[in-house]
Amino acid sequence: MGSPEGAGRHEGGLTTGEVARRLGVAPTTVRSWDRRYGLGPDRHRGGEHRRWTASDLARLERMCALTATGVPPAQAAEVAREGRSPAGDPVPGEPSAPRSPSPAPDARSRAPTGLWLGHVRQECRGLARAALRLDPGAIDEVLDAVIADHGLVSAWTEVIMPALQSVGRKWDTSGERYVEVEHLLSWHVIGALRRAAPPAPAGPTGPTALLACVPGEDHTLPLEILAAALAERGVPFRNFGAAMPVEPLIEAVRRTGPAAVGLWAQSRTTASRPLARHVASMEWGVRGARRRPVVLTLGPGWSGPATPGLLRPAGLDEALTALQRVGSLSGAQH
Repeated sequence: MGSPEGAGRHEGGLTTGEVARRLGVAPTTVRSWDRRYGLGPDRHRGGEHRRWTASDLARLERMCALTATGVPPAQAAEVAREGRSPAGDPVPGEPSAPRSPSPAPDARSRAPTGLWLGHVRQECRGLARAALRLDPGAIDEVLDAVIADHGLVSAWTEVIMPALQSVGRKWDTSGERYVEVEHLLSWHVIGALRRAAPPAPAGPTGPTALLACVPGEDHTLPLEILAAALAERGVPFRNFGAAMPVEPLIEAVRRTGPAAVGLWAQSRTTASRPLARHVASMEWGVRGARRRPVVLTLGPGWSGPATPGLLRPAGLDEALTALQRVGSLSGAQH
């Protein structure tokens, strides 16, 4: 019996697609490294599908590590093949004592990216490597695969968020370096979330959730995953995005009559409790059947003492549960 993480799911090793996913690169990149630099499987014979072993994958991981630090691909490939450092010193255990290609999901690792990732899934390392290389095709491939494999919420909490946080920490400790990595990764995450979510139905949607960033707040990514997860669950919503000014926000609430309003604030300087209380006090409907929205204060900006009459979910799962419950109760009243 083969190792569950060593030889892969197929007898004889991993497929090229599985290797690409673990490395965070496109399959065409893996094939190119085989064709151009001789980094293909040791046991491959013409006419057969490629199967990659642990030692094959260790060489490719070495190639990724070197190219991520700026070593030219041809030199990186030579180093990976010969198992030495770029300075010419031997690299202990590579490839004569190959590493396991897929550490346990809770293995603590800096990965070849140099980004501290902590306890993460293997796919998180692949995503971080792809982002550090500024490889848009590989980023999209990893994101689409992990969302398809694990669902939106698990993909977000177990893969995407740890990768984004590791890049953010690197940015904080490296001055202005890695800003481009975070921007590129964030942009592709938004695209992947929107691709994965079903489209909103046309026409009236009944009781809805209204989502918006408070005035002055530009961090929209958390609302993107919340919106995508709501769409996945069939909960109607309207997402107004970044830095919604006060008057348009009030007008949007008045015009749509939402069952719930989620206000995102990343910073305590943007979180406005008076605004949240005002939205919670708004009423509409015929006399004798007036309704008010349930207001959810979302994000770390609302930390501190709880505000009476406002919900403050602790995370994505709690926010989803609250919005689904509010929507179902409102629907039952109509």
